[in-house]
Amino acid sequence: MSGLAAPAHWLQAIILGIVQGITEFLPISSTAHLLIFTKGFGWNELGEKYFVDAIQFGSVVAVLIYFWGDVRQICTGSWKAFQTKDWQAEDWKIFVGIAIGIVPALAGGLAIKVFLPEGTLETTSIIGFASILMALLMGTAENVGKRIRGFEDLEIRDGILVGLGQMIALIPGASRSGSTLTTALLLGFERDTAARYSFLLGLPTLAIATLYEFKETAKHPELIVPLLIGIVSTFIFSYISIAWLLNFLKKQSTWVFVWYRLAFGIALIVAVIKGILPDAAT
Repeated sequence: MSGLAAPAHWLQAIILGIVQGITEFLPISSTAHLLIFTKGFGWNELGEKYFVDAIQFGSVVAVLIYFWGDVRQICTGSWKAFQTKDWQAEDWKIFVGIAIGIVPALAGGLAIKVFLPEGTLETTSIIGFASILMALLMGTAENVGKRIRGFEDLEIRDGILVGLGQMIALIPGASRSGSTLTTALLLGFERDTAARYSFLLGLPTLAIATLYEFKETAKHPELIVPLLIGIVSTFIFSYISIAWLLNFLKKQSTWVFVWYRLAFGIALIVAVIKGILPDAAT
């Protein structure tokens, strides 16, 4: 991989960071949109999965900083509850729910790596169909969700169910934030609470997946500069995206994302049929 110190590759890293930062937390799938830029523009060098996954570290840092007050409260509160054996404490239930909730996604991700050849699911058509499926599920959640539960109403079972919902995101194009937000809405949570909880529950999974890909990226020292640039870009736009979405969902529904996903998925499938985008994973 040559020429990665060139300004052209730095610009690509910035753009990929912008795309990753915005789409990681909006329920529209970062994988699908990164696909457009790497395949559509032929950015093969920085389009490798280990690179685009590694720049997600910026998203991890953004969530941690934005929700630091929540993270600190949950950790200290759950530790106090553990010491006093107060198993009904709100912080304890949230902590256990998050801890259990990450298991299905991690187990599913491991199973995919073991039993499926790399890139099997990462085709343009699968991503397109996954986007459409998630649009239908999100629309259903918007219609039937009662939106009467707040953050104080979280239970351990909610973490388990949202964690199971997060497994949908193992299909590229489904979206981690989209699947967890949709599940939380189906469980009757208010929209902004559902988004807030989906970010907190998705934080450990995202962090583990990102650190795993760092092993592969470390084998390519020529990637250090583009990687750092991509991480910084991702952090900035992830933070902006989180703040915007939480404020948006206090006043608006998720229908704009439902229609966008539906149109985006159809567009990807049409692009494959017409030969505009390749269908293969690489």
